[in-house]
Amino acid sequence: MERVDVAIVGGGPAGSSAAHAAASGGADALVLEKGVPRADREGLGPDSTDAAGILDYWVDIMGIHPDEFDDGVVQRELDRAEFRGPSAAATLYDTGIDSSYDRFGYTFHRARFDDWLRERAEEAGAEYRVGVSVRGVDTDLDAGSDGGTPRHTLTLADGDEIGADFVVLADGPQRTVTNRVLDEYLPTGKGGSDRLAPPEANHIAYQEYRRVPEAVYEEVNDAIVFWWGVMPGETAYPWIFPNQDRVCRIGLTMPIGMDIDDFDVDAYELLSADDDSIPSGAEYVRRLLEWQYGDEYDVEEAFPLVEDAGKRGGTETYPISSTRPIDSPTGAGIAVAGGAMGTTSAFHEGGDHVAVRTGAIAGELAAAGDLAPYNRRWKEAIGDEVVRNVTMADMVADYTPADWDRIIGAADAMLAVEAGDGLLAQPYRSGWESLKLVLGYKWNKRKTKRGYVTIDEDEYVY
Repeated sequence: MERVDVAIVGGGPAGSSAAHAAASGGADALVLEKGVPRADREGLGPDSTDAAGILDYWVDIMGIHPDEFDDGVVQRELDRAEFRGPSAAATLYDTGIDSSYDRFGYTFHRARFDDWLRERAEEAGAEYRVGVSVRGVDTDLDAGSDGGTPRHTLTLADGDEIGADFVVLADGPQRTVTNRVLDEYLPTGKGGSDRLAPPEANHIAYQEYRRVPEAVYEEVNDAIVFWWGVMPGETAYPWIFPNQDRVCRIGLTMPIGMDIDDFDVDAYELLSADDDSIPSGAEYVRRLLEWQYGDEYDVEEAFPLVEDAGKRGGTETYPISSTRPIDSPTGAGIAVAGGAMGTTSAFHEGGDHVAVRTGAIAGELAAAGDLAPYNRRWKEAIGDEVVRNVTMADMVADYTPADWDRIIGAADAMLAVEAGDGLLAQPYRSGWESLKLVLGYKWNKRKTKRGYVTIDEDEYVY
């Protein structure tokens, strides 16, 4: 049987960061990536999807400055985020969190980002095998790391086996391998696959690459734009993110399994009285463009699909895990990182920065021969970020379109009197609604801090 120090399942940001850290620490690191084709990249790679981008303080969480990237990874540098409701709007020019990066943020090309992370890991000594699926992971808790029987045996789809002292599970929000592994260490009836897969806790995202008119691009080329309260579903929203050459990613995220009968159709800008089900992603994008630009442009003619971009024909559909994060069964020599552990934000769906950081921590500890500190270490590194976003997601879970207009209006009032200290700087000078927003956030954040993981490390049984 082939033997390695660290086997990593998944070659996305978390897996590649784990591989880089493990190899840099002197470990024999092997990445197993099943691979998918994509129109705008050569060969196979991870199931990459161009995310919104990275905010200023996320640069420090991730631990990689964009100056390190190859050309073409960064698409646009940003100076603001625009939040639009059905009839209210607010623009944020400062996240209010200290950062070593001097812009508001940047958008980036995820496939090129993944390729850069892979090259960095390979230069450190990690090995990649693409087009390889992992069928299962068997663990012998009595086995040691002294060169004898490996603690873990990974069985591949072709029947081959690989032994490893440590395993990092980084197979993304679908958790194809992770769920099966976690079920082995949780009591009957409390399996990971049951607790991490409910529709209300997970989302589907869809986006299109469209070349937009020059005037529209000038409006958004240095901004990320979100609409809230225009489509139903908890933390459901459409967006526009700028790429290069007048290309924008126009898309949305929404929970899976929604029933249109549960919503007041007339309340939502992107629903129609004729709808007998929740619209498709493509229909939502068409309605968004018609709503925003249809009075001035023939949308299909003026906003053409860029068919050689994205996964397929200028479009992408992908799952997002919006569950709260989980601890890992480190007592078995296993760490779960990135989207597989649920670090994707429950509020804004961003996750690459925390995937990179958690993967790097897992790889570093595996190379050192002890994963025991992992659950403590990832909380120290990204706990505040997770708490912020879980808090916001919980606060807005039941918002109606009118609530979104009210809350965006309150945020705009605060920004209007801001003295340069961030979004929550001047609530007392901007009205009662702004004060309620701040106090509600602080109260809910304190509650969230007391417990924000879906599976605690104490629940695992070895």
